[in-house]
Amino acid sequence: MPRSLRIAILLSCMVAWPRAGAMSEEPADVAGDVRVMSFNIRYGSARDGENRWDLRKEFVVETVQAFRPDLLGTQETLGFQRDYLAANLPGYDNLGVGRDDGGDKGEMMALFYRTDRFEKLDGGHFWLSETPEVVGSKSWDSSLPRMVTWVKLRDRDRQPSRPILFLNTHFDHIGQTARTESAKLVRQRAAQLGEGCDVIVTGDFNAGEASAPYQALFAAVGDQPSPLVDSLRVFQPEAAADEGTFSGFREDAVGGARIDWIALSRGWKVVRAGIDRTAREGKTPSDHFPIYAVLRAEMQAAGDE
Repeated sequence: MPRSLRIAILLSCMVAWPRAGAMSEEPADVAGDVRVMSFNIRYGSARDGENRWDLRKEFVVETVQAFRPDLLGTQETLGFQRDYLAANLPGYDNLGVGRDDGGDKGEMMALFYRTDRFEKLDGGHFWLSETPEVVGSKSWDSSLPRMVTWVKLRDRDRQPSRPILFLNTHFDHIGQTARTESAKLVRQRAAQLGEGCDVIVTGDFNAGEASAPYQALFAAVGDQPSPLVDSLRVFQPEAAADEGTFSGFREDAVGGARIDWIALSRGWKVVRAGIDRTAREGKTPSDHFPIYAVLRAEMQAAGDE
């Protein structure tokens, strides 16, 4: 066999071989489906040695690109990380400010959306405190200021359609009361800001499925059901033992609590939802596994059936 032909065959095999740890091949989306990813990318200033940002930032981008989200919510994002993602994810616009000053200081709830699909109608931020409009505010037993960034979008691929309200957050890692009160506030604001909208909430909630914050976000209050549902539990009603989302940069760390969630208003059909276990040589791109959901609007889903 000629050497050139042997090389061509070898290259074709390399291209066809699936990337280790990546999500399995999925069927093609129906036109109008919305692909959502939530990803705690880990502070770029952290002293993580061989897992530091400069050594894994390309891996983070490649993980996002592999899923091809229409909407991406990131947590633990510093200004230079937001800018790196923006520069390396062409076709997306972003919104995010620092939690400390509403400018560039501190963690950002930076969210990204595809500009070829969505038109921004409105956007803003509020803080998870008793004074949500006060920049940098904190309440209860929160150890740090915590916040929500949100954007309201017109979806060009679904016409006519309701606007999408997309919110992204990160709850306090220490304050138990703060997490519960934050969940109540997010639930309230999602209902207020999301009137007439299809709502999506992404975040690192630092709480598991049996927690008070989870109940505050998703459980009924009296005879009133929550306006939000848990996308993974809608798709997979029975909890599994391997749903942990904090990896500590280890591929095999799957047995902990599921502290990252994608919440939805009830008008969405969950086509798929899961945890992206992408890894290389046993290591993950961040100390959290990203999570994802593929969504179909109720009106669209009814028309497809």
